[in-house]
Amino acid sequence: MQDNLPELRDIHLPTGDISFFPPAYGWWVLAGVLVFAVLIVISVRFLLQRSKKRYALRLLEEARRSDLGAAVKMSEILRRICVYKYKQAAALFGMDWIEFLNRHAKEKISGKTARLLLDAPYINPDSKVYDEKDVAALYGFCRRWIGENL
Repeated sequence: MQDNLPELRDIHLPTGDISFFPPAYGWWVLAGVLVFAVLIVISVRFLLQRSKKRYALRLLEEARRSDLGAAVKMSEILRRICVYKYKQAAALFGMDWIEFLNRHAKEKISGKTARLLLDAPYINPDSKVYDEKDVAALYGFCRRWIGENL
């Protein structure tokens, strides 16, 4: 048998400190997966939020097109949003309801448009107390309010 011992050499340790950089490929893959997961979560949250806004605006547009009770339906849409987002506003009515809406809006609602929002459920559809201009002003307010709060 041959003697292999002369070919063996001693183990030499590195002379300097071992650096953590560059990281191994596994760490790069893990970092990429984490970044991808965060981007997915952010985009899903954005799409869900945006879809709620689009859904509310679509309901508002359908309410505007309906002949009878457009103001009632607009008020219902605002209430539904408040039940979803502002739990304390679910029980508000009258001027407290209008003040709450104004607190959460850049442009305030007042005058005949505010009265239309309050009185709409109680007005006879054949009554001519409010005209189309008031309903259009209420629609504009609702559209802006939904845009700011959803």
